[in-house]
Amino acid sequence: MSHEFDYDLVIVGAGVGGHGAALHAVSCGLKTAIIEAADMGGTCVNRGCIPSKALLAASGRVRELRDAHHLKSLGIQLGSVEFDREAIANHANNLVSKIQGDLTNSLKRLGVDIIRGWGKIAGTQKVSVTTDSGEKTITAKDIILSPGSVPFVPPGIEVDGKTVFTSDQGVKLESLPDWVAIVGSGYIGLEFSDVYSALGSEITMIEALDQLMPGFDRDIAKLAERVLITGRDIETHVGIYAKKVTPGSPVVIELANFKTKEDVEVLEVDACLVATGRIPATQNLGLESVGVELDRRNFIPVNDSMAVLSAGEVVPHLWAIGDANGKMMLAHAASAQGIIAVENICGRHKEVDYHSIPAAAFTHPEISYVGMTEGAAKEKGSAEGFEVATAKSYFKGNSKALAEGEADGMAKVIYRKDTGVVLGVHIFGIHASDLIHEASAAIANRQSVHTLAHLVHAHPTLSEVLDEAYKRAIAS
Repeated sequence: MSHEFDYDLVIVGAGVGGHGAALHAVSCGLKTAIIEAADMGGTCVNRGCIPSKALLAASGRVRELRDAHHLKSLGIQLGSVEFDREAIANHANNLVSKIQGDLTNSLKRLGVDIIRGWGKIAGTQKVSVTTDSGEKTITAKDIILSPGSVPFVPPGIEVDGKTVFTSDQGVKLESLPDWVAIVGSGYIGLEFSDVYSALGSEITMIEALDQLMPGFDRDIAKLAERVLITGRDIETHVGIYAKKVTPGSPVVIELANFKTKEDVEVLEVDACLVATGRIPATQNLGLESVGVELDRRNFIPVNDSMAVLSAGEVVPHLWAIGDANGKMMLAHAASAQGIIAVENICGRHKEVDYHSIPAAAFTHPEISYVGMTEGAAKEKGSAEGFEVATAKSYFKGNSKALAEGEADGMAKVIYRKDTGVVLGVHIFGIHASDLIHEASAAIANRQSVHTLAHLVHAHPTLSEVLDEAYKRAIAS
């Protein structure tokens, strides 16, 4: 430990990334402080992954219990299924409180100093903290910035937090509107459409790009769209954007063609959820005091070791992790980056392998993926001179999925034709978010379908969907 500084490490932002970095720093013997101006746990714990999963769990049960056809196929009959919106909202709030408390206690237990206030860089190896009672400056050998992100609200959309709102307010489930417009069909829009449709709301989904679910692999998106959108009470507008959204009762949405900008129609709905992605919370961090400029999208530039860059050069003792660096806006990616930053602070050179970090949408059924889409793999193949192949298998051929009566779904493996090395895996189906980790490990270890096809999976399990896809790859 250094005696010329107040701390070995100061972390600005106590979200999942900052928390992961702090825990690892303590295990490496660093005297650590973490600064947080808002809620401990950041977006994921308070306004993101955690409360939304609680809502999805409860609403998913309602969907399941109201699906008389599915239950009848299993030999089960139920009377009417009722739910209490407030109790479902409380389930989410209680979970947030519990996890927020667990996270805070884990830091305290390990001796991490928690400093409440706004932290910003105040020069080399210095951080100022502004609180209601004034400002103080602390010094640290190393500083990690982990300020996170906020929802992006496009121009023309006015948010009042009640009738027009982002996911930040949506997770509180303060009302159940009869008709909800959802702007955006990425994973946030999909998850909320799952919650609202299960609880009886009608939905209109508005997607500016020319296809729904633009970030997902096309084969998976087509199947998921059929199950999650077409098969439900969800109307869609594609290639159309919300030019103007005015809160009130009703909410007035002016729609226009995304390419031509011509007006299309005006919708009047009960509520509007704006699910158009997230932007970094990188303002007022004092970066100018150490000569760092944000990139054109307001992300903090970093290298693969998480060191902050100024004009391409490393800024000594300054690191940035999580949504604020824009590398991969996922809670578990932030946590991984925090550990990598600490490893480099301790002189052990390590980099993040983004290729093997999985992602998931917790719809019913779930969507998960790791590595490249087929399109991205083919681009890489044409640039580097190799051919790409794919293999697919279906949940309707899986004994466990059939036993559950949950046979909608598919696994798709994308691999190099010459070496068989797996480049990407995409799964849509029951428990996809759990199944993806086998593929994630395969990609992390750069394994080939020729090896993977000979692994033995327990029967009957859902994991055999991947087993089948690997076997089909070597048979083709």
